[in-house]
Amino acid sequence: MSETYSKDNSKFIDKTYEQGIFSKNPNFQERFVPEYEDLDKIVEAFRTIGLSIVLTSGSFDMLHIGHAKYLEKAKEHGDVLIVGVDSDSKVQKRKGPTRPIIPENERTEIISHLRSVDVITLKYPDEPKWELIKRVHPDTLIVTQETYDEATLQELTEYCGRVVCLEPQAETSTSAKIRKLEIDYSTRVIKPIEEALIENNVSEELRRKIGKILLGDEK
Repeated sequence: MSETYSKDNSKFIDKTYEQGIFSKNPNFQERFVPEYEDLDKIVEAFRTIGLSIVLTSGSFDMLHIGHAKYLEKAKEHGDVLIVGVDSDSKVQKRKGPTRPIIPENERTEIISHLRSVDVITLKYPDEPKWELIKRVHPDTLIVTQETYDEATLQELTEYCGRVVCLEPQAETSTSAKIRKLEIDYSTRVIKPIEEALIENNVSEELRRKIGKILLGDEK
């Protein structure tokens, strides 16, 4: 933080550099750009001052070390990194009604705390195909190896300077973490309760009702 002294020797703290997209602070309100029209203006400003733009997308549900390393690697390919985060509706459409675990407002804010990330926006299921890619027209598009086949990757080069496929940056994944939580829950909670109900001669009908409650299916 810079310090300046005035004529009366009082200290003035200049915090200008802590504001905006390029600050070391999260500054979520400045980094999160939900409207594509506003994003267009930011992209134009980046290009005007000669910055190369990197774009990547994902759900980033239950953020883990693999996500952080992936975004850090992505940033290495340019000056600014724009991240498209899948909205709740988009994740549900692709992965089912139980996902995401973390809602979009939290997922977008969490990644603003990663210094590799400069701008964040949301992607929705009703958007035209590759809408964000076509609008940003990034110098570098970052994807994971399993996202697209070779033909699709070649097609994407029409809308960006180049496409870079990154390998998984960790052995873990959100799906693996969820499965582990489910197994732990079954072992530590459901199984002991089932055994206690059986030992106390609780009727099968009541055991089924309790089981549905424990599994979150009360219908």
